[in-house]
Order: sequence, then C-alpha cells, then structure tokens
Amino acid sequence: MRYADSGGLSAGGRAKREEMRMRAARMFAAGVPATEVAARLRVSTKSAYQWRRRWQAGGMTALASTGPGGTICRLSPDQLLRLRAELDLGPAEHGWSEDQRWTLARVATLIGRLFHTSYTLRGVSYLLHRIGYTPQVPKHRAVQRDEDAIAAWRATTWAKVRG
Repeated sequence: MRYADSGGLSAGGRAKREEMRMRAARMFAAGVPATEVAARLRVSTKSAYQWRRRWQAGGMTALASTGPGGTICRLSPDQLLRLRAELDLGPAEHGWSEDQRWTLARVATLIGRLFHTSYTLRGVSYLLHRIGYTPQVPKHRAVQRDEDAIAAWRATTWAKVRG
C-alpha cells in the first residue's frame, strides 16, 4: 500500500487514528472490555488489547500520536540539494567514465565521498526515491539515427509492406 508522505499515514490519517485511540481510552475508563472496544471501533482485538495495556500504563498520553514513523534521513536538506546537483553532473564527472549510468553502488560511494556517510544499497534506493529519482534503463539508440528518415520509411515502405 502506498501512502501520501512516502510511508506511514498522512497527517490527517494519524489524527484520525489518534482520535480512535482516545475513544478507546474513554471506553476503557468506562469499563468496556477490549473485545467490545475492538468490535465498536472496527479494529483488531490485538490493537484493542495493546491500546488497553498502554492506557493502563500511561493513561491518555500514552495513546497520543508520536508522529510519522520511519527513520530520519541522515543527510540535511542542503546535502540533498548538493547530492542532486552532483548526480546531474553525471558519473564521468566523478571518475566513472566507462558508461553514463548511475548505479546504487556508485551513488553510495559518491555519498560516502561527499558527506562521509555510509548507506546500504537499499538505503540509497530509498534516498533517491525521496529526492525524486526513479530507476531507469537508458534506451540504446544509434548515434547516427535519423528520425526524419525513419518517419519517411514508415510512411512509404512500411505502409506498403503492411498492406
């Protein structure tokens, strides 16, 4: 399932979920059993039992939202802008002259060189997605490709062949 802010619930979704937990806490305070709370709020009994344990341990504040989940990016917004600029320069600018492809390993090495921070390949993939890059494989086309000649060939020769 995809969520609005790249993982977890959106701010509105978190607020709705928190309100549901607060309703559950009021029911617990009124002596309603966890199974009944689960049925009334249409949540799993496991959630209701967890909420009841948290409520018993810390009251209503224990059920408050803790904000979005997930890890915090190790790079600052300025570093992300610099990374984007460096990626736009291309791999050859950074010593990879064999081809013009950014691989996850190359980007991880670049991040290490620029910011002295290590990322796993999966972490690099998440980071690139966060800053707007998508996985792509370049199309292999001849340098001498002539689009006008191809269009003319399709209009005449290919039209005759197709019938």
